[in-house]
Amino acid sequence: MRWLSFLMLFAMVLCFAAEPIVIGVYEPMTGPYAAGGQMTMEGINLAYEQVKEVLGRKIELVLVDNKSDKVEAANAVARLIEYHKAVAIIGSYGSAVAIPGSEVANKLGVPMVGCSPTNPLVTLGKPFAFRVCFIDPFQGTVMAQFAVEKLGAKTAVVIQDIASDYSVGLSHYFQEAFKKLTKNNKSVLGVISYQTGDQDFTAQLTFANSKNPDVIFIPAAAYGEAALIIKQARELGMKQVFLGGDTWEAPEFLEVGGKSVEGSYFSTHFDTEAVTTPKAAEFIKAFREKYGKDPSAFAALGYDAYMLVIDAIKRANSADPKAIRDALATTKNFEGATGYITLDQNGDAVKDAVIRMVKDGKFVYVATVRPSE
Repeated sequence: MRWLSFLMLFAMVLCFAAEPIVIGVYEPMTGPYAAGGQMTMEGINLAYEQVKEVLGRKIELVLVDNKSDKVEAANAVARLIEYHKAVAIIGSYGSAVAIPGSEVANKLGVPMVGCSPTNPLVTLGKPFAFRVCFIDPFQGTVMAQFAVEKLGAKTAVVIQDIASDYSVGLSHYFQEAFKKLTKNNKSVLGVISYQTGDQDFTAQLTFANSKNPDVIFIPAAAYGEAALIIKQARELGMKQVFLGGDTWEAPEFLEVGGKSVEGSYFSTHFDTEAVTTPKAAEFIKAFREKYGKDPSAFAALGYDAYMLVIDAIKRANSADPKAIRDALATTKNFEGATGYITLDQNGDAVKDAVIRMVKDGKFVYVATVRPSE
């Protein structure tokens, strides 16, 4: 009987050990951020295909659509942790939904690795929140620096989405940096707002045009709205150079904007012409073979977020959320597709930014800017 009991116990141990390690993902598959979420998932799915086991156990990748909504995002993370028993969370495109998601993950003690949410509040004061992308203070400075030093801009107007944490935050950091670089506290001639979902931007553009700035910065959370603003500006005869943030990198931006967005510049996280690691070359090759196209920055960030979670589980030699969190916190020079990633004391990635422009209907590499520059 003792042997029988031992065998039953041994069988139960084997069964438990064979249980999959669940990694949860909450990305927007629907709603205004859907294209960003879908591009991110391309990278995550590629990474999952390459690494489906860790610590001798299968990985179960579970996706819950956050629907581009703050409440849905919080609920998605709670569901992944409490129902699916995820030991780590990946997501999300859009700081507005990543912030509530990170709050839930932090409260429940499960590490979350953001792919592309750049607002500082995603990780600030949350020991279980991390990200593989740069943050808006750096991104805002990069675009202000590019405007002043490369385009010779002396004045600017900002058109922001007042309902978006991402847009308001990036607007703030751009303004600070632009004023400092121009050595003129009045160089930002005006800041005018709109609401997510607006379609007519005549009032905002009339105001901007009356100021006659050298550049117009549009830190839109929704790429379609940014493209629509520029298109309507050109229809009004406006000739200024338009600048934006990383959300512009979506095919829909080109489709909606058409010829109107030609000559526009934006900051982003990755470009196939600015490969900085051997892993990047491997990623690009594998992505092209799987999807038949070049990867977006969001796909590359999704790939890196998944691989960083796997790396942390290996370094922790454990699937315990707290052990994974501790391993993530010590990340230094992790070789990713988007560059070498070191996480600072806030869980934010210290890494380069890429500037691209729209030329001949395509996104074209312009420059790489490092944090120290």
